[in-house]
Amino acid sequence: MKIALAQISPHLGDLEKNLEIHLRRIEDSRRKKADLVVFPELSLTGYTLMDLVPEVALHPGRHTLFKKFSQESLGIDIVAGFVEEKEPGLFYNSAVYLSGGEIVHLHRKVFLPTFGMFEEAKFFAAGRSFKTFDTRFGRTGLMICRDFLSYGAGYLLLAGGADIIIVVSAAPGRGATSGPSFGTARMWELMGEAMAFFSTALVIYVNRVGYEDGKIFAGGSFVFGPSGKLEAKASNLEEELLIVDLDLEEIKRARKKWTFRRDDRPEIILQNLRRIVERNED
Repeated sequence: MKIALAQISPHLGDLEKNLEIHLRRIEDSRRKKADLVVFPELSLTGYTLMDLVPEVALHPGRHTLFKKFSQESLGIDIVAGFVEEKEPGLFYNSAVYLSGGEIVHLHRKVFLPTFGMFEEAKFFAAGRSFKTFDTRFGRTGLMICRDFLSYGAGYLLLAGGADIIIVVSAAPGRGATSGPSFGTARMWELMGEAMAFFSTALVIYVNRVGYEDGKIFAGGSFVFGPSGKLEAKASNLEEELLIVDLDLEEIKRARKKWTFRRDDRPEIILQNLRRIVERNED
């Protein structure tokens, strides 16, 4: 399996320009024989939208731009981020998996950061589920940025049988270090390493770059293999199309060695979660 990590800098609120960027990166990925190209969170719109949310929202089943975009997936699978208008006035920060000209899966961001520099819950409704779905590469799960930092959400994808976990992100860079990366980069990589190892799954994380509203986005996209090994890492701050060759057989080899999935007991987790929730409901 060959994947393309499209670490781009979208134009805030400009759907047409962002579509052009996507089309160029998709064509570049095709030329390099990639099977899948992954774009960052809100890649079709930019991140700090605030009052622009209704103006750039798309209904994936009806909007002409989205239909045109979907057609690009006839030759390569695509993951991208956009503002979804599920119904009039109801907006989600969403990510879509496209293949064969069709929507295979749509994920709505569940954990909306609304603190410090983040204001997502002021403009978006929260998603309510984490589901795995079939692709030609294996059982797959999608997450959006802050979802990834909930290890409970990661467990749901493990319990759902995920072979591949794809995370799209718009994470700003924060915290100085002695090296070229930001302090927060370690947080994302640590979660990627742990989730890959304990889920024995491929973890693909694609972050954006560029500046918006005083925020600098960190880049540093990466792939961890199913044994927790870092397979590839993109540059910090710079746009890049990173092509990564992956051996899907490595998932089987990791699961023969580490029996985390075999020994999982979701019914025990469910029983105890019910007890905890019921105890705390007062």
